[in-house]
Amino acid sequence: MKTVRWAVGGAAFVLAFGMAACGSAKEAGGGGTMTPAGTSPGATGGTGASSFKIGLLLPESKTARYEKFDRPYITQGVATLCPACEVVYANANQDPNQQQQQVDSMLTNNVKVLILDAVDAKAIASSVAKAKQQGVKVVAYDRLAGGPIDAYTSFDNVQVGKMQGEALLNALKEGGDPKRGPIVMVNGSPTDPNAGDFKKGAHSVLDGQVTIGKEYDTPDWSPDQANTQAAGAFTALGADKVIGIYSANDGMAGGIARAMQNAGVPKGTPLTGQDAELAGIQRILLGTQTMTIYKPIKPEAENAARLAYDLGSGKAVQGATTVDNGSGSPIPALILTPIVVTRDNIKDTVVKDGFWTVEEICTADVQAACKAAGLS
Repeated sequence: MKTVRWAVGGAAFVLAFGMAACGSAKEAGGGGTMTPAGTSPGATGGTGASSFKIGLLLPESKTARYEKFDRPYITQGVATLCPACEVVYANANQDPNQQQQQVDSMLTNNVKVLILDAVDAKAIASSVAKAKQQGVKVVAYDRLAGGPIDAYTSFDNVQVGKMQGEALLNALKEGGDPKRGPIVMVNGSPTDPNAGDFKKGAHSVLDGQVTIGKEYDTPDWSPDQANTQAAGAFTALGADKVIGIYSANDGMAGGIARAMQNAGVPKGTPLTGQDAELAGIQRILLGTQTMTIYKPIKPEAENAARLAYDLGSGKAVQGATTVDNGSGSPIPALILTPIVVTRDNIKDTVVKDGFWTVEEICTADVQAACKAAGLS
């Protein structure tokens, strides 16, 4: 198996094994507190490997994906594999201290496995070590957390950055010399290792090909902070001089798009994104965002459910590759391939997969753009 070092951010393209998520599980509302996800209809209880608790810790709820997709897909995946298992859920609301407390509560609650999407990969390492000491297994989900984790599933994050960089560079070339003016780069949170990978991938494509006028790392992936950073960049560089903006995700792209409009940046100036958020898809149709990255969440969530079930059942897990988060041991990993979404393939990606429906996308202010794109 190939080893991928976290320090350099490499990862292999691997399609994860499939698993049908046809079960369901009862869940209570979460917020920042822990809630039991319950069991699926017909669960009989059971003992031993067929009945145990799995803790699910997600980082925040501002990004639509976590409550709309990740949480239900993971819960359904666990219910399919283990109808008598209980999923205990917590959302940290972007607070690393709260997430540490949630881990402590779950350990007290006798969970056997944690599925962890860390708010702060480094800050959570001590909690991961505590879980290890208590014999609790940890699956790092979507972000590679620090500490002695047992398995990891995510996407090829350096490739995400490369795809964003290539899309931006190609769009700039369509307008002429890609060095004819400055671009602005708005990267993700410095506490998120994925953000570093996206940044590295984008720079590998853009360095030497464009002129980077301003570049920022954005705490907490904040759209408001991205808006402020972009507005400052447009003032410093000249709104009519900026020829493109790299945004690491769609949430920040929303804040940047508002700054572009307010500053008078010409419409159609390339702007990247990631996560295929509904607002991002709509901006692509309206011509105020160039592209986004779609990372199919269902197979990632199903991987997490499978890894957690296997670890809780005492089975040895195997990944198609391994990663190294600096803890000293190679970590089995399942890495999925991201997909570029543009105006031309919305129907064949996020709509085809049921990630968003045409009805959700084509609201009143987007209907004309949807019709022009063949979506309605």
